[in-house]
Amino acid sequence: MAPPRILLTNDDGIDAPGLKILRAIAAELSDDVWVVAPDGNQSGAGHRFTFGRELFAEQREERVYAIDVASPADCVVFGCTHLLKDRAPDLVLSGVNNGQNLGDIIHCSGTAAGAREGALQGALGIALSQAVDYASGHDVVWENAARYGAMVVRQLLESVDSADIFYNVNFPLGAPEAISGIRVVPPQRFSRSPFRYYASHNEGKFFIAIPETPMPLDENADFEVLHNDRAITVTPISLRQADASALNTLQGKLQLG
Repeated sequence: MAPPRILLTNDDGIDAPGLKILRAIAAELSDDVWVVAPDGNQSGAGHRFTFGRELFAEQREERVYAIDVASPADCVVFGCTHLLKDRAPDLVLSGVNNGQNLGDIIHCSGTAAGAREGALQGALGIALSQAVDYASGHDVVWENAARYGAMVVRQLLESVDSADIFYNVNFPLGAPEAISGIRVVPPQRFSRSPFRYYASHNEGKFFIAIPETPMPLDENADFEVLHNDRAITVTPISLRQADASALNTLQGKLQLG
């Protein structure tokens, strides 16, 4: 099989260390690698598009572009429909994110959105994130993503049909030798939204933050498998968002008059 054409993006910005890790991962898979990323941090941007505002793509080096105030989804659209319009990418990799993207947090993740938009554009979309210990305040350690990233992506390339699915991958904390394996798991559905009002020390101001993890947690879902089992988690996520059960249940029950 010919090496894939790969488009890279992220939500931490063009200068983020995780993007350097992602470029190294992609280089193990292909020499046809392109980068389009936001010029600054877009964490939590979700699948936002920048409508009604002109964007500018700055070429940083050969095959590497930064877009001003762009979301990851903006970047993927630029890459797929303009930069690589002669031949669309086979693979869109988004990350490597500084911090885990798990459970319901996937909905607001710019990292996940980059992979999702890649899949919507017809590529195999994979989001990659490296877990961190937020409580300790220590810098992120990229060793697990760096060592195992290309292996996981290569296996997905060889194993899956990209239609209507994108993939969310998380690498655990700890020594590479302590990783227990790769687990294909569902995302954690929290009992409530993890996002909360969080008071600032500055009077009258506040943050939107995740002050605590909602409980209980499913031992077989991504959150617990990543943190407790120390496994690399792979979560397939469907682009088909309608709930099949509700479609069947509501048929004939909603009527005029």
